[in-house]
Amino acid sequence: MAFAFHDGERAVQERAGESAVAVRNASVITDTVIAGARPFIEKQVMTAVAARAADGPGNGQIWASLWFGTPGFLKSPGGRHIEVHTPAAHRDPSDPVWAQMHEEAQLGMLFIEISSRRRYRVNGHVQALDAAQMQLAIAEAYPNCPKYIQRRHLRALGDVQPQPDARISRGTELNADALALLAQADTLFIASGAPAGHLDASHRGGPPGFVQAVSPTRLRVPDYGGNSLFNTLGNLALDPACGLVVPDFSSGRLLHLSGRAEVLWNQPDPQGLTGGTGRFWKFEVREWLLRDLPAAMEWEYLDASPFIPVPSSLSTIAS
Repeated sequence: MAFAFHDGERAVQERAGESAVAVRNASVITDTVIAGARPFIEKQVMTAVAARAADGPGNGQIWASLWFGTPGFLKSPGGRHIEVHTPAAHRDPSDPVWAQMHEEAQLGMLFIEISSRRRYRVNGHVQALDAAQMQLAIAEAYPNCPKYIQRRHLRALGDVQPQPDARISRGTELNADALALLAQADTLFIASGAPAGHLDASHRGGPPGFVQAVSPTRLRVPDYGGNSLFNTLGNLALDPACGLVVPDFSSGRLLHLSGRAEVLWNQPDPQGLTGGTGRFWKFEVREWLLRDLPAAMEWEYLDASPFIPVPSSLSTIAS
């Protein structure tokens, strides 16, 4: 497969001065899951997913989610497809990504093992969807580096299926519960996509509080140095629609946010929040959803990523 960056990716790479590095690093991108990554995918219990709403009042909105299951619920037996073996009865109707599933839907997936800091990324379209499984035809697949992943071990995983007594709240302005979750979060996943193009699901990590709530409808997130591909920022350069999902590992909740983001370049950073890039992105909340995880989970925090910048303080929030 001849891989080519889209206009947004190339523009961001050039502005960051990393075009040459991006071209070299793009050699890992293929249209097939490499043989060594297939057993890794099959043993995962969690994947981040990105989808775009196609119909209704939220037309064009992008959502991110986390899907869970026992090892083997994700498979890529031949490397050309991803199989998600989640039967219809176990698909949570409150999940904003499962709500967008239909044949031909674009989808981004990130398989991440936070205990080992390994991750593998794919995107493509839904080729088949029935009551037993969903099958994704792969357009792009590639490994990601281990940077910025806060390491945790999943000590226990209960039965994964919708819970009839699950707590759900939603709105357009973040409430006290959502703001409190963000204040202690050290991990998020972002969904983005270029117009009429593939969707990407990507990880971001930082010190607790790195997602700064400037107001009940605006967030500010530092952007660290990465693999120079700038898939997410390149998407945002063409289409600001994006979605976030922020896990609360301690109390078993997921905060989903859908809205728009803008990359801020060459920003003053006296606290060293960006690790020297001078980049932030601001996120404007259009809609949010806070819900219980579809299974009882017990996570053990292990250690922080050694790559995360150590800021002088997270107490001062710039608007």
